[in-house]
Amino acid sequence: MAYLLGIDGGSTRTTACLADDRLSILSRVQAGPSNPIKVGVATAQRELARACHQALSKARVQPARLEAVCAGLAGGDRGSIQRRMLAWLRKEFPARAHMITTDAAITLAAALGEEEGAIVIAGTGSIAYGRDQHGRTLRVGGWGSLIDDAGSGYDIGRRAIAAALRAYDGRGRPTRLTESLCRELRLGKIIDVIAKPLAAQQIAALFTVVQQEARAGDAVARSLCREAAGDLAELALTMIRQLGRERQPVRVICSGGVFQSSPMIRRAFADRVHQSSPRARISLLQREPVLGALLLASKLAKSQASKRRKA
Repeated sequence: MAYLLGIDGGSTRTTACLADDRLSILSRVQAGPSNPIKVGVATAQRELARACHQALSKARVQPARLEAVCAGLAGGDRGSIQRRMLAWLRKEFPARAHMITTDAAITLAAALGEEEGAIVIAGTGSIAYGRDQHGRTLRVGGWGSLIDDAGSGYDIGRRAIAAALRAYDGRGRPTRLTESLCRELRLGKIIDVIAKPLAAQQIAALFTVVQQEARAGDAVARSLCREAAGDLAELALTMIRQLGRERQPVRVICSGGVFQSSPMIRRAFADRVHQSSPRARISLLQREPVLGALLLASKLAKSQASKRRKA
């Protein structure tokens, strides 16, 4: 029996799934973050190795019995990172075939298989990814938290801190976010945040504070959620235009913690998208992205087997 290994390596966690050649899941394991851009290549490799070896051990499968391995990593399409991670993956797991791609690519596979349509991911970062009627893949956004990733958890958390500081100065509206952020970050006063070293994941986690205050009716928090929805809708609408589907039915699948946990953002996002693309069919992702990695691993294995037969 041939075995397939699918990996979803993100900024929050790594998920590895082992399946047989009929895509029946044999084991599923999680480890720490493995986004090589955020945590570095060495840490990413360590967490990937931990998750994958545990998945193999749990199912009592030797690495040499792997037919194909597909890893979807944030930033996995960047040339130097892709080459380093692919070389390491081939050495660590001696399968017949290996693939390093992006987390967006495996999410697209999980959401749509090989159908035309778009996904919008809003987690720590944000990106829109799509496939047109000719099978070509397209992307919008996702250029990193320091310069882009609008509507992401990081972006919302950063804006929340900025709003609290403006309120402190008197430049912005008073908001309960000031007190809530101080509690969450264990600050004496909000200006202490300037001297506090915060990792990207810590800032992204502040989205939950914004969400709680938005539900409680805080005007500033609600405004931040509406702004995020507008930014994410812009990603979706730009992708829909690239697909040439503005006035035609098109599937738009939403993925990531921001969409999953905020009905307010989902509703505002859908409203904005439908204003310009009324026939868009918007829904939440129903399958884990790691299952998309398994689908791509299966496709890779079949392609390699076909090449061997022809040879």
